[in-house]
Amino acid sequence: MKILLLGIGNVLYADEGVGVHFVNYLTENYRFSHPEHQIDLVDGGTLAHSLIPTLTQYDHLIVIDTVNAAGVDAGEVYFFDFDKAPPEIDWQGSAHEVEMLQTLIMMELVGDRPKTFVLGVTPTVLEPMHLGLTPKIYAAIPTMESAILNHLTDLGISCERVNNIEINSLIPTAYKRGVEA
Repeated sequence: MKILLLGIGNVLYADEGVGVHFVNYLTENYRFSHPEHQIDLVDGGTLAHSLIPTLTQYDHLIVIDTVNAAGVDAGEVYFFDFDKAPPEIDWQGSAHEVEMLQTLIMMELVGDRPKTFVLGVTPTVLEPMHLGLTPKIYAAIPTMESAILNHLTDLGISCERVNNIEINSLIPTAYKRGVEA
């Protein structure tokens, strides 16, 4: 089985970048392995539709992103099967969420969408040109980490902690990741 952890978000808009920051955090702090399964971590930014050729190569997809949920406080963490989304999730929190939702629906219509889960957190603010996370979203990181590690362990993936790098120390250079000097 091929598994993809896909971080989605715009790192220039505060909490909106949490999916990207969280995937970078996992990449720096963990090594994931399984004797038969492949697991990849990808910063998907705000690409959505452009990711379709990549997404179709996987059997199991975990999208890490902000989610909008009616009637809940900022910093609430959700982990759910995309096909069984909680009723309070409305996908209207940001432009890229709607585009990612449309991407997943299009893939489903043509039969190319892998089994999909969402690890999401409700954002505090979508402030332009701010690279950091707000305190409520920062406080949600341990819950997000626990949720993803539990899910991967349930899939038989070994999750070895190799570093203790703080997520906030990765944020200032998030926009440079993947760019060669």
